[in-house]
Amino acid sequence: MSDMITADLVDLDLSADTKEAAARALAERMVALGRVTDLDGFLADVAAREAQMPTGLDGGIGIPHCRSEHVTEPTLAFGRSAAGIDFGATDGPADLIFLIAAPAGADDAHLTILSSLARQLMNTEFTDALRSAGDAASAAALIRGEEPTSETSDDSSETSEDSPNSVASSVAASADAATGTTSEAPAETAGERPFRIVAVTSCPTGIAHTYMAAESLENAGREAGVELVVETQGSAGFTRLDPAVIEAADGVIFAHDVAVREKDRFAGKPTVDVGVKAGINRPAALITEVREKAARGEATAAARPGTPVERAGEPGEGYGSKLRKWLMSGVSYMVPFVAAGGLLIALGFAIGGYQINEAKSVTEHFDWGQVDSWGALLFQIGAAAFGFLVPVLAGYIAYGMADRPGLVPGFVGGAISVTIGAGFLGGLVAGLIAGGVVLGIQRINIPPVLRGIMPVVVIPLISSAVVGFLMFVVIGKPISEAQKAMTDWLNGLSGTNAILLGVLLGLMMCFDLGGPVNKVAYTFATAGISVAAPSDSAMKIMAAVMAAGMVPPLGMALATVVRKKLFTTAERENGKAAWVLGASFISEGAIPFAAADPLRVIPASMAGGAVTGALTMAFGSTLRAPHGGIWVTFLIGKPFLYLLAIAAGTAVTAGLVIVLKGMRRTAPEGTAAAGSPAAATAEAKQPVAA
Repeated sequence: MSDMITADLVDLDLSADTKEAAARALAERMVALGRVTDLDGFLADVAAREAQMPTGLDGGIGIPHCRSEHVTEPTLAFGRSAAGIDFGATDGPADLIFLIAAPAGADDAHLTILSSLARQLMNTEFTDALRSAGDAASAAALIRGEEPTSETSDDSSETSEDSPNSVASSVAASADAATGTTSEAPAETAGERPFRIVAVTSCPTGIAHTYMAAESLENAGREAGVELVVETQGSAGFTRLDPAVIEAADGVIFAHDVAVREKDRFAGKPTVDVGVKAGINRPAALITEVREKAARGEATAAARPGTPVERAGEPGEGYGSKLRKWLMSGVSYMVPFVAAGGLLIALGFAIGGYQINEAKSVTEHFDWGQVDSWGALLFQIGAAAFGFLVPVLAGYIAYGMADRPGLVPGFVGGAISVTIGAGFLGGLVAGLIAGGVVLGIQRINIPPVLRGIMPVVVIPLISSAVVGFLMFVVIGKPISEAQKAMTDWLNGLSGTNAILLGVLLGLMMCFDLGGPVNKVAYTFATAGISVAAPSDSAMKIMAAVMAAGMVPPLGMALATVVRKKLFTTAERENGKAAWVLGASFISEGAIPFAAADPLRVIPASMAGGAVTGALTMAFGSTLRAPHGGIWVTFLIGKPFLYLLAIAAGTAVTAGLVIVLKGMRRTAPEGTAAAGSPAAATAEAKQPVAA
């Protein structure tokens, strides 16, 4: 690993004045050494990571980083800026900039080395030595943890394993933390033991912030005289803390920006739940807060269960926000079943004809040489997958509310919904009821002797019985009638009503590009075709939804080709990928554009989506597959008109976004020429203005 950073990857006189320019300057060094194969593609990945959360840290440090398919081997580049560069830290510009590049498939050993550097950035001796390094070779040696080669170090007698800036010693510290130990943990005194804290850190990329937060918390713990052990849930996976260590802990700190895995292990203890940067910037305050909660007897992890939904939420969130997340939890798990089952059913119809749903079971008759038999096989596999839709929806709504104990009553309620004909609506209600029943049971004060059998016997038994009774006897029939009424209404849509519905669905699909509103429209459409013989109206709705969802990325891709100067280099690079994503019905392909310029991109996308939705309904195109984009054109009714509707919406989106972006480009005198790095930087900053 010694060549992860070399003198050629160090710039002690970094002259860039923006974070984008700094990343480019350091990335060019990686390209020169063959560590990065596509400069613009790599910088687009860096920018996408930066858009998730600023990478500036207190103490004058910037750590832009990403995992990218354009990286050939794990690489670090280091730059030192005299003027400082703004990376979004609260205390001002950064003068030490580390660009961390990891391959998309980096192995655990590589990621361990990268994480060890992140930990060392919390060591003031290490950062001070870098600020005083006189040449690139000395700086590279310091980062590698090797014996200093210049006069900038006063600790020449230390070995690389023992020096405070040694990557090797940091790796050892990481290993200690993973097994539930800490270096220099305070010894217990007679009659009194230190306060004990367990912590979990994680960030979206899992390379830098995860381990920096861990190091910061451990250092603060030593200073506060508490025993603090950290479980880092990074890109290389995670090693679970010893259950005995968790059991003995007096408090818990979660410093994370992604879901904490297996959060229920920490239930019932005083808990502080914050973002990962809080773990880096104010660890002492977090330790004080958890100690105060313990002193007051606040067992927040038990009072506020660590359900999958609440892991992504904020304390004090309203029930409206929670309800939306509960429903989206079910939908997100249901969608793969929809895609697999729907495409298999559609392929079965394409191969065997539209009477294939009446074929005998392939267990009774299957001829290897008959096309119809293969069509029947695909159809029946798809129908089996579709049979899971409502149970999975209900089960994972309950899971979002109550975690794993909600799965059994949720699946049972969903299956009953299918049995009594309550369908999709019944699954929604069953999931909510199941989650509510489990949460109610969990709030009952159970004697310790019974707690061991609660999750495997008592909760599944009682919750399934309650949900089953309510679905069979109380609310099942009214929901079934409502489902039938909705189906009849859809079947009766025609003319103007159908076109208006197409407009509405198109607007919804393009409003948040794969978010909750988009998923509501998509789920509405897939519910209509999730039967063996969907109605013509349901297939028209599915066609309108998929066509509209393809428009935003295709429109942005077209706009980057027609008016390149309106877009940054990274956006033009994203535009190339957006062609494929849009054609494949992946609306999220437009998210990089919307994140940078929402006030122009989202309205333009919605306009194009509305046009496409209306035209698709007016043309009467139908679709049996719930996914696939242009790759399932052969399964679309009136395919040429369908593609025409998509082309029209794409043109509207591209034209409108070009007009809107062009209106803001009245450049004052002295502005850098379009296409220059300075102009690209200016463009990147423009979207924050209305």
